[in-house]
Amino acid sequence: MFDYQPVTTGALTDMSDTELVRMHADGDKEALGVLCQRHNGRLMAVASRIAGQDADDAVQDGCIRAHRHAGLFRGHSAVTTWLHRIVVNAAFDLIRHRPLVAEVADQPWADKPWEEDPQAQADARIDLRKQWDQISPEHQAALLLVHMMGYPVAEAAEILGVSEGTVKSRAARGRATLAGKLQASRP
Repeated sequence: MFDYQPVTTGALTDMSDTELVRMHADGDKEALGVLCQRHNGRLMAVASRIAGQDADDAVQDGCIRAHRHAGLFRGHSAVTTWLHRIVVNAAFDLIRHRPLVAEVADQPWADKPWEEDPQAQADARIDLRKQWDQISPEHQAALLLVHMMGYPVAEAAEILGVSEGTVKSRAARGRATLAGKLQASRP
């Protein structure tokens, strides 16, 4: 018979990420919440770059997925890498299933501060978003993590579950494809 005594939240805050995942997998109802709260800032940052205004939903979906699959974590990567990968996948799932809308103005990566005309800015942002949505999610992820979020290639590779060479290749191809599409869309 399993005799489980949950640890108080105060004691959980002093535990490592790996200990929190293991405790959650063993039945502690608060451990994963502490883990998600601990990394919420970076999770929100990566989710907002992918899903924009739906970042909260992406992080929430990611934490729910982590809750469901915590028992599958084997420790082959850092817990933060595992958690980021889950949130990145949740964010991409969200954007795959929503129509393109003109929320691009809220995207920090779409800013063109050198243009003074607000309509031209809005049009450029919409065009950039349309072209961004036309490149593959794999290229988007590599560009986002390495060039927009500033992750080292090695860490981006862990988050995406691919080799460093694959991240470099996807980022280069994504840049080239996006540049070509943007160039072709200009009058």
